Amino acid sequence: MATISVHQAVTIEATAFGRKHTMTKQKRGLARGLTNYGDMDFSLYLRRANAASMGYGSEILHKPVVGIADTGSGFNNCHRHVPELIDAVKRGVLAAGGLPVVFPTISLGETFLSPTSMMYRNLMSMDTEEMIRAQPMDAAVLIGGCDKTLPAQLMGAANADIPVISLITGPQLTGHSEGERLGACTDCRRFWGKFRAGEIDQDGIDKIETRLVTTSGTCAVMGTASTMACITEALGMALPGTAAIPAVHADRLRASEASGAQAVALALAPDAEKLTPRKIMTPAAIENALRVLLSIGGSTNAIVHLTAVAGRLGIPIPLDQLNTLSDETPVLIDLKPTGEHYMEDLFKAGGMGVVLRELKPLLNLDCITVSGQTLGERLEGEPAYVDRAVVRTMVDPIQPMGGLVSLFGSLAPGGAILKRSAADPALFETEGRAIVFSSLEDLAARVDDPDLDIEPNDIMVLQNAGPKSPAAMPEAGYLPIPKKLARAGLKDMVRISDARMSGTAYGTIILHVTPEAAIGGPLALVRTGDRIRVSVKNRSLDLLVDDAELEHRRAELPKNAVPSPPRGYQKLYYDSVLQADAGCDFDFLRDPSLL
Repeated sequence: MATISVHQAVTIEATAFGRKHTMTKQKRGLARGLTNYGDMDFSLYLRRANAASMGYGSEILHKPVVGIADTGSGFNNCHRHVPELIDAVKRGVLAAGGLPVVFPTISLGETFLSPTSMMYRNLMSMDTEEMIRAQPMDAAVLIGGCDKTLPAQLMGAANADIPVISLITGPQLTGHSEGERLGACTDCRRFWGKFRAGEIDQDGIDKIETRLVTTSGTCAVMGTASTMACITEALGMALPGTAAIPAVHADRLRASEASGAQAVALALAPDAEKLTPRKIMTPAAIENALRVLLSIGGSTNAIVHLTAVAGRLGIPIPLDQLNTLSDETPVLIDLKPTGEHYMEDLFKAGGMGVVLRELKPLLNLDCITVSGQTLGERLEGEPAYVDRAVVRTMVDPIQPMGGLVSLFGSLAPGGAILKRSAADPALFETEGRAIVFSSLEDLAARVDDPDLDIEPNDIMVLQNAGPKSPAAMPEAGYLPIPKKLARAGLKDMVRISDARMSGTAYGTIILHVTPEAAIGGPLALVRTGDRIRVSVKNRSLDLLVDDAELEHRRAELPKNAVPSPPRGYQKLYYDSVLQADAGCDFDFLRDPSLL
């Protein structure tokens, strides 16, 4: 499908939206999805009358409507600049001959939600899906960035019957402290580790706290937000070149304006050619997104989110497929926490376009994007410049294989995830003694106890932090190194849990163990002193305890480990949430063919 020019769009608009009061057969603009009073012409008349009360003139009410999802919130610092982005989108829509209409949705500020933003990702996806469906718009621009926001919007948009463009809020710029460059939130964790180890004092950590996050936008490293931004562009749901633009850069506003104009063009395409999300997020596009995830050393969270997005469309992502792709796809980007650079450096180095160009031999180039071009057509026009300190070539990668790997075995029959690009290879083949923490509360109470019996070659195990646990799968998989070991200089050890880990974190951390402890998975049966074997080479994770003993332990498990709230959203969550290998989506939202 060719991109529709603004001139063509205006011509189509003039034809399609002639001055007729009886427009109910056209199903466009304000005539879409009419409120039913039993007389549809009356419904349109009443809708237009109420629209007029907001100061719209008669002429503009005939325009195609572009909905703009406003996710600004005082509880979301990443989205502080959303009002400015909205203004730029509106400019683009108006210039292209459309009517921009802003509507609010839930906003998910990662650090401001309890117990975790992950619990509310599905709620935001439902809000987004229903508002797109229920309100009269011919296309939508969804503004999002903070960790769970972009995946929630993609999940919500998956089954929309109108074109949707993702507008990414963009990453923060880095800060500085005494000559050292700082970026949230890998450096947040690095300095907190120094504080726990006694390398810096309270005054030092207080000073760092004020210098880590200095602009609006998402984390400055390849955390979950940046990973999802790159994946969204790779999927074709965002305009080319928009993933890495810093939040405060003028190019971010130009990208917003262009997104608004392109939304009008897509809205005015003939119905048979409408580029709905289902036509863009195909199995081939999902595979491209997985390749990008692996090549950028992206967040472990992204495999859960991408599985959820694909699941809405009936596209499976088996974890053994991830291993196959990971063995073929090298890590190309030198960004924290895998490397040394930040997202603003990726932008200066050429952005996602140069990464996609390097991956070109591995990608499905016929995939269509919201620009109206195929991925192959888009890559033909990419600039030649690349900063090779940031983006490597396929023949000289950062690492020869992809950033993520799936492990299977008696401890994780449904799989577990390791971000090997941010882990210590010396620990990839390990057998050690399990030191078990039964909950987050138990971890907090004992991890820094000087009398804790733990050695550097032990394996820390956290139970009851999965999606159906009381903790609702927080980013707690980054178990802190016990203080007595940290102060002795230990930087890493194997840690295993059914929790998640922030994309900004690093270490030899095995996550998303499925099935989780709260529903009686093998993780629930681990006791302190058990032996666990990890083999990245063999893709295995095994509990070395005989079957008879495990059955004895299973009989002793508590019967009510999963919370049962009496009402409200939390009741819906615990009644419906699936395991990590199904994206932690709700069972009734996932395509039935995958259940």
